[in-house]
Order: sequence, then C-alpha cells, then structure tokens
Amino acid sequence: MSAGTGRRVGESSQRGGDVTEEFEQHRDHLIGVAYRMLGSRAEAEDAVQEAYLRFAGADRSTIRDLRGWLTTTTGRICLDVLRSARVRREAYVGPWLPEPIVARLPSTAPGPEALAERAEEVTLALLVVLETLTPEQRVAFVLHDVFAVPFDEIATVLSTTGPAARQLATRARRAVAEGRPRHSATPAEQRTLLDAFLAAVQEGDIDGLLAVLAPDVVAIGDGGGVLPAGRRPVEGSLQVARFMAGLFRQARRFGTPRAEIVSVNGVYGLLMEAGDPPIRMVMGLSMADGRITGIFDQLNPAKLTDAPAVDPTRDLLAT
Repeated sequence: MSAGTGRRVGESSQRGGDVTEEFEQHRDHLIGVAYRMLGSRAEAEDAVQEAYLRFAGADRSTIRDLRGWLTTTTGRICLDVLRSARVRREAYVGPWLPEPIVARLPSTAPGPEALAERAEEVTLALLVVLETLTPEQRVAFVLHDVFAVPFDEIATVLSTTGPAARQLATRARRAVAEGRPRHSATPAEQRTLLDAFLAAVQEGDIDGLLAVLAPDVVAIGDGGGVLPAGRRPVEGSLQVARFMAGLFRQARRFGTPRAEIVSVNGVYGLLMEAGDPPIRMVMGLSMADGRITGIFDQLNPAKLTDAPAVDPTRDLLAT
C-alpha cells in the first residue's frame, strides 16, 4: 500500500498541515487492525501510539498512501508484540481469551444489527482461533484477508517473500476455517437463544440447556489466575450444561446475581455481576443452526476495565 498515487502526505505537511490531524483520521482504522492482531484493546492502543510516533518521525514526503503506510507500520509493531506475547501467554494461568468489546444495546429494539454486520471480522470466536496461529500467520491473515493488503507489502512487514507471505495466509485461513465455532445466527435468533439460555441456567435446568447447546459446543473461561475459571476448555453439550449451571450457582455465593444482555464483539452476549464490590463476567457467544456453538467467559478484571456495570433498569434477573 505504500506505493499509492496522488498527492504525497508530506506536501500537505509542508504547507502547514498538522501531523496529529493527519494521523487521527486513521486512528480508528488502526485500532481495528491492531485489535484483531493482538486481541487486547490496551495493547492495540499502545501499538497505534507507537505507529503515531514513527509517523511523526518519518520523512512524510516519501509517503504516497498514508493509510497503507500506517497499516503496514502498525502490522510491524504488532508482529513484535505478538512474538513477545507468546512467552507471556505460555505462562498465563488457564486459557487466555481476548479482551471483549462490550457495548450496551440501544434502548429500543431490535438490538445491535449495526455491530452484527461486522461480527465476522471481530467476533471472540475468530480472535480465539487467531490465538492458535503463529505471529507471522496472524499478521498475514489479518492484513490480507481482513484489510486487503497486497502480499508483496505483507512480505516487507514479515521480512520474507511474497509467495511465502501468501503461504502463511493460506495456512492461517485453513486453521481459522477448521477451528472457529460456527456463527450464522441473525440478531433475532441470537436474542431468542440467549433468553432461553439465561432462563435455563438461572434455574439450573440441564434439559433446558441441552435444548439450546450444540452437541459440539465449547466453553472457555479466562480468570487470569485471579478468579476461578476452568483451566481447560469444556467440550460437549452435557459437560457444558453442567459447567454453566455450576458457574451460576457459584456466582450466587458472592451475592444476588445481576445480568444484562449486551453486544460482545458484535454478537449478543451477557454482562453478569454479583456481590459488592461486584465480581464481573462478560460472556461472549457464537450461535448457528438454532444452537449455541461457543461460550467465552471473561472474568479477568484486568480485561474488563472498559466493560460497563449492569444497568439496574435492564437487570434480567431482578425480581
């Protein structure tokens, strides 16, 4: 993308254009790039800030396509972060889940359709699978398959050849296709499933849970060693049904549970809390064919700093 056409960025700057103003036009895009690569909003923001510093120190007269230059620069920064993160995540207590993006639903129906349009790019299910890739595969996949960066430019990010970058993306694409839980439910279907799931888990109704869980459903919890969560994924409808019923019983020990339906990475999910000060959990879901295919429970407080508190007026468990 660095070899675009049109007026050079530097020409604008030489006429008094502001570096920060130029950069800010692309910040949201770069946050999206970095978040998909890193799975952490905080790390994504740090990577984008580093990209800004590199842009501020660059010879802008050589940059023809600023968005492309910033995208590949952010990719290089994220690659370094991913390589160092592998060591940290190997020592992580239990499964590592991405930091969820939680948004309160509009006050009027039908819900987060606008966010759902982007769900295939940013769902927790996809981010979880991306964690299984090598840093090089992940960067190649995100840059090419999500943001359409040409392979010759990805090759410069990875210090490899164009054909090698293409092969990395191909392997990543295959792994994503094989490993991602199915998700094809419409917002209306998501809401119906979530209502039935919440009613069943609240009552400890195993049969009710089995009715909404896919036979091959997988549940993954991330407590970060701070709060109790499963040390390994739970697989199969009966095992997951028992696990979720037990998790809800456990929540009651902290106090009266509260729950609100929210958007989690563009898909209907649950914001739950209990106790005072509250123990909080964000539950992301993937759903297809009238069943829940994946459950992702984020309990690590360090990854929920941007999550809102349950709105008492929207508490589905209030009596």
